[in-house]
This record gives sequence, structure tokens and C-alpha cells, in this order.
Amino acid sequence: MSFPEAGLVQNERPSARMRTRAATGFWVLAAVLALAVAPASATTYKWTDANGRVIYSDQPPPGDVKVESIAAPPPPANPNAVKELASKEAALQQKKLLRADEEGKATKARLEADKKREQCGKARGQMIMLQSDQNQLYRSNDKGQQVIMDDAARRKEREQLGAWIKENCSA
Repeated sequence: MSFPEAGLVQNERPSARMRTRAATGFWVLAAVLALAVAPASATTYKWTDANGRVIYSDQPPPGDVKVESIAAPPPPANPNAVKELASKEAALQQKKLLRADEEGKATKARLEADKKREQCGKARGQMIMLQSDQNQLYRSNDKGQQVIMDDAARRKEREQLGAWIKENCSA
């Protein structure tokens, strides 16, 4: 038995093999195409429900309902899908920004409320000190010297502090 040299082809055998391979390849390709097309040619069911509405579905209806099978092409692809997705993403981003802004405002309002609560506490403590006659209170004069507050200065300070507390401290 001799082997043909590389590059030389015998007439009968290679063409028969080629035909067999081509036929096999054709059938494999046909099977793949048939499987790929099968979902696209899915059956659509049409029926009328108890309320008289006509319903189309890819699933048969439950129960004993008169059904008509329709071989319909698949619905067309949405040409605006990319634009819709982009607008949904933009809306989501906008919501995130609004939420972050609202959280920032809420944090700022909470900090301001805490500060005001602290100021009101200090002012109420000062009011208690001013109302007590047992404590000697000192105040700095124009020259920076400490002088004892007399009753008139205490009364004036209590009035001013009381007005500030009434205006700024609700509880």
C-alpha cells in the first residue's frame, strides 16, 4: 500500500468524503436553524374571557375555554429601547440626587435643631441663676472690670432673656 504524496488528491475517494461531510454539515446546519427558529414561531393563543375581553397569550388559558391557536410572528423589537433605558437611568440618577439633597437638608435641619436646643438649655440655666437672689452675679462694665449686678440690672437681664427664650424656645 502506498500513500499519496502531500498535495496530491485521488479522484474518487476525496470527493465522496467531501460529499458526505457536506451532507452532514448541511443537516447539522438545518437542525441548528430549526432550533433557532422554533421559538420565533411559537404559538399564540386567542380566547375570550368571562367579561367578554379578547385575550392573546403565549400560554393556553386555564380551564375549559374555547381557544384559537394563531401562528403569529414574534412582536417587533422596540426601536426606542436604548433611549428608554437611558431615560430611565437618568431618572434614577435624578432621584438619587434628590434623595441625597433631601438627606443633606434633613441633616442640616437636625443640626440646627440640636444647636437651638443647646442654646435654649443654656438660656434657661442663666434664667434660673438670674432669678435666684442667693447668687451674686458679676458683669463686666465698659472698662472690662467686673462689677456686681444690682436688682435693676438683674430684672433687665431677666426680661431680655425671657423674651429671647419665649421667641426661640417653644417648649
